Amino acid sequence: MKSVSFKTLGCRLNQYETDALVTRFHQAGYRIVDFSDPADITVINTCTVTNQSDHKSRNTINHAARKNPAGMVVVTGCMANNHKEQLEASDKITYVVDNRRKSQIVALVDAHFKGEVAHPDNFAGDVFGFETVDKSLHTRTSIKVQDGCDNFCTYCIVPSVRGRAVSRPLDEILENIRRVVDNGFKEIVITGVNIGRYRYKGFHFEQMLENILELPGDFRVRISSMEPDGFGPDFHKLFRHPRMAPHLHLCIQSGSDPVLKKMRRMYTVRSFMDILETFRKDQPDFNFTTDVIVGFPGETEQDFQDTVSVVKQAGFSHIHTFRYSRRKGTHADRMEDQVAESIKAERSEVIRQISEETRLEYMRSMLGKTQRVLIEKVNNKYRMTENLTLTEIFEEKIGKKAKINHRPAHPADMKANWANVDKAHELLGWQPEVSLEEGVSNLIRWYQAEQSWAKKIQTE
Repeated sequence: MKSVSFKTLGCRLNQYETDALVTRFHQAGYRIVDFSDPADITVINTCTVTNQSDHKSRNTINHAARKNPAGMVVVTGCMANNHKEQLEASDKITYVVDNRRKSQIVALVDAHFKGEVAHPDNFAGDVFGFETVDKSLHTRTSIKVQDGCDNFCTYCIVPSVRGRAVSRPLDEILENIRRVVDNGFKEIVITGVNIGRYRYKGFHFEQMLENILELPGDFRVRISSMEPDGFGPDFHKLFRHPRMAPHLHLCIQSGSDPVLKKMRRMYTVRSFMDILETFRKDQPDFNFTTDVIVGFPGETEQDFQDTVSVVKQAGFSHIHTFRYSRRKGTHADRMEDQVAESIKAERSEVIRQISEETRLEYMRSMLGKTQRVLIEKVNNKYRMTENLTLTEIFEEKIGKKAKINHRPAHPADMKANWANVDKAHELLGWQPEVSLEEGVSNLIRWYQAEQSWAKKIQTE
């Protein structure tokens, strides 16, 4: 039995597509191994959104080639679209597969080992042609509802590597969710490139969500990254549903209206803040995270200070900060007044520090409150999750009872099962009807001492 390993860089959409490939390879009789282990085939799902993304992708490719000199290396993802000819010229890479044909990688590999002469471009392209996820590298699963983008923000290369916006048929989405729930997944993450622009035969994004929430089964729904202009005035009401995780990653990018205009973002700072106020008026603990780009061409010190003021006021629990990265083929690459890298670094550090402060503020606001936690790994040393993030701890409110999603040791063998609150005590060593106040207090003290986020929380 031939072995295959995977490495995913970049967005949640890439993560979903990798999980779907894991399922397909498993169904085809391949053995799934960790990326650190020797493998006959290594699939690298790349990112190209910034120069740093390209650098990480290249390092990963080189690492895989060194680790498995006799193995097959398949490179896919957005870098495969953006730098296809360069990658195809590398003797370290067996195949370069673009995004449209990513779902055909198993067929390509099968053909290779049967001795057939195959080229990725000869396979049919279908951005929605992925299997329902069964075997996964994660305890949750994403559902791809949309691909591509028509916004053409001036800094963004995504429309070039993902193509124009296209929406998945609603009946396929609903059937996909039925199947993954039957496969044992308890959290469904709605993902795509620009999901707020979902349109299919008269159904828009919010109507699609309403249909999902009507499906039977024991699961919750999380929304991945969204644009602030991608929904209507009543969108916040959907989050009253007990299945909806009260969290949104809403991308602000800048707190300066002149910069937003140059970026070709379709909203103002005021309209963005109105969204936050509307949600928090309905649910005061609602959790927002965001992206911020610093050092965009022409960003003045006043523009940056406006951003500082806005992100402090917004109280995001996490800010993913990007230093503006020039991407060939984008309008911003041709703009004058490019900001020096040293200034980008300074501004990035300021936003990072604000992110730490607002993260702690949000954590403190959760003291004494009971949370619904998705457990990813349980052993005798750690009592939360191995891949813990703030939103995974703090955003699912449950009232008086806790539910636990337990993941067995090997990711390919994962089956999610809710354990009742009594089982939580056995698995995690905590009292079932006690709030998370003590755990949160310990976490805050650890965070303040180490100045970095804990991936693992050790039991006392």
